[in-house]
Amino acid sequence: MILIVDMNRKRNSLGFYEFVMPIVSIVSSAEKCKILHYLDVDENDIKNCNGVILSGTPLKDNEFTKNVEKFEWLKECEKPVLGICAGMQIIGLVFGSTLKKCKEIGMVEIETVRKNPLFSSKFKAYTLHNYTVEPSKEFEIIAKSDKCVQGIKHRKKEIYGLLFHPEVRNKEIIKQFIANQTKNTT
Repeated sequence: MILIVDMNRKRNSLGFYEFVMPIVSIVSSAEKCKILHYLDVDENDIKNCNGVILSGTPLKDNEFTKNVEKFEWLKECEKPVLGICAGMQIIGLVFGSTLKKCKEIGMVEIETVRKNPLFSSKFKAYTLHNYTVEPSKEFEIIAKSDKCVQGIKHRKKEIYGLLFHPEVRNKEIIKQFIANQTKNTT
């Protein structure tokens, strides 16, 4: 089972339908999933899943940055995690990274700069963000655009952050993340 964490300020908001439900659609075609708002996640939810996906949010919804303590579970998490946009930002903040202004909206060319199990080479992706992550020493950069860091991976854990939105244009990345969890649990 994959836990999908709704990063939006309000439960069942318009952002939920824009940023969470497309992920649910991709995940549920391959694996069971459970959706929880980030304020409702507890250690049992993490213990009982095979992996976690943290959703994105609308441009003006940065409420999650005021609740970094709600994500402290990431430090102890042994499950694979994929953070998308806001998800990447909160992963960075939990591990001592900083956010840096970097606005991108629309299609952007992404360059893979470090081998990883989710994607390779150059590809186009949809972006919608005001901030990127300036990664702490805990992370390696795995992808960039001309303007921003677009992908990070924790150096010791299977924790990935993507600034672009694979649920919009690069669905195979989410499917690959799920496939990796299925392989690791069988």
